[in-house]
Amino acid sequence: MLQTVQMVRLMEVTRKNLWLKYTPYLALFIFIDISECVSQAEVSRHLELGKQYLAKGQLADALSHYHSAVEGDPRNYLTYFKRGTVYLALGKAKNAISDFDIALDLKPDFTAARISRGIIHLKQADYDLAHLDFYNVLQTDPYNLEANDLITKIEPAKQKLADAKHFYARDDHVSAIHYLSEAIETSPWASILYELRSDMHMASGDELAAISDIRVATKLQSDNTEGYFKLAQLLYKLGHATDSLKAIRECLKLDPEHKDCFPFYKKVKKVEKFLTESETALEEKNYQECINSALKVLKNEDEEHNMIYNAKKLLCACYSNDEQTEEAINACTEALTINDDANIFCDRAEAYLQSEMYDDAIRDFRAALEINSQFERAREGLNKAENRQKQSERRDYYKILGVKRTASKRDIVKAYRKMAQQWHPDNYQMDEKMKKIAEKKFIDIAAAKEVLTDDEKRRQFDSGEDPLDPESGRGGMPNFHHFQHFHGSPFQFKFHFN
Repeated sequence: MLQTVQMVRLMEVTRKNLWLKYTPYLALFIFIDISECVSQAEVSRHLELGKQYLAKGQLADALSHYHSAVEGDPRNYLTYFKRGTVYLALGKAKNAISDFDIALDLKPDFTAARISRGIIHLKQADYDLAHLDFYNVLQTDPYNLEANDLITKIEPAKQKLADAKHFYARDDHVSAIHYLSEAIETSPWASILYELRSDMHMASGDELAAISDIRVATKLQSDNTEGYFKLAQLLYKLGHATDSLKAIRECLKLDPEHKDCFPFYKKVKKVEKFLTESETALEEKNYQECINSALKVLKNEDEEHNMIYNAKKLLCACYSNDEQTEEAINACTEALTINDDANIFCDRAEAYLQSEMYDDAIRDFRAALEINSQFERAREGLNKAENRQKQSERRDYYKILGVKRTASKRDIVKAYRKMAQQWHPDNYQMDEKMKKIAEKKFIDIAAAKEVLTDDEKRRQFDSGEDPLDPESGRGGMPNFHHFQHFHGSPFQFKFHFN
């Protein structure tokens, strides 16, 4: 009896010890089961949300939930496929192929993933890989309509690419571009095809089309350092310094020590800086600073014609506005040897006007109108030049006072006082002949002051009309009443016309 009681107690102790020993493991197993249930529920929730956002076209939100679903269940081939389709919709073909690869590793007979991957290969002009994917689909599903349709597009695209290269090698750029463009219709995601067509456009002289194709190539291949370098070079060659600088910076973002991009960046940055400074100075009418900066451009660039043209164009405008006539004519002429531009013809015409070379000014304004018949600046300039040519036969109020056409009102009044004091008729009381000359000059001086200190009359005169010329229909003799007592002079003078 005693042994029986002892045996019962021993069994109870043993059962208790076993419970204490294995309880943690039982709890862990229970926790794992619960966690898996929670995790799977969470994955399902992300998949459902991803589906909803995808249906609404909110691709970024859909992608975020598919990311979470993949992290929650990394062995689910369908989740990778769904995320791959979102990548594809976002234009991220490289990421999409990666997800389709994983989906096919997990499920090799997954037809939808294989066709989707084949489509990407076809659009990227990876024709052999595309053929392999469609062929494998047809091995298991010979009547798959989509695969049968897609595989028939491969050989024609390959042939058109071959034809394009054939004609390009023979310098038939028109035919080469034609066939390559047809190949691109089948493979619109192939950056290599756009780069090749860009070369063809350059060879045919269509630099803008070449730039357009290189831009597409850099967008299709995000790590395309060579594409960005080529784009920067083309833009710089066309004279677009700021755009070239942006492109070369994209190259350096991908590879800060790029052997071609880095030295080119240093050159472009310097030239772009000087061009921008010159343009800003011109806008601010700081003409000497404009000239200095433009000259620095020429110091740093002596090969690319369009960049030299930009500098010469700025020099033309700034020299002309600063009335450095000879330099302006030279700079404008040099710019026009590179490119005919209506504004440059007008700038040179203004410089000719400053030198009273009216025939040359008229010729340049007419040349500007031949480029653009609606160019208002050229129209007004031509009218001004023709009027000044007629005006040259009459009195020139600026010459009378000895001031530039850009003189301020203060400078004009100062010059008037000096000239009026010099030619005041009272200075020549003892010489009747000189007195008459002085009277005539004093009248002209007074007229010049009246016209050039009156904004409206000065504007009329600058446009080629003499507001005091009776023949103009609006002019007349100046009002000399306020000149009878010359301020700032010890002399007094009254006109007598007997």
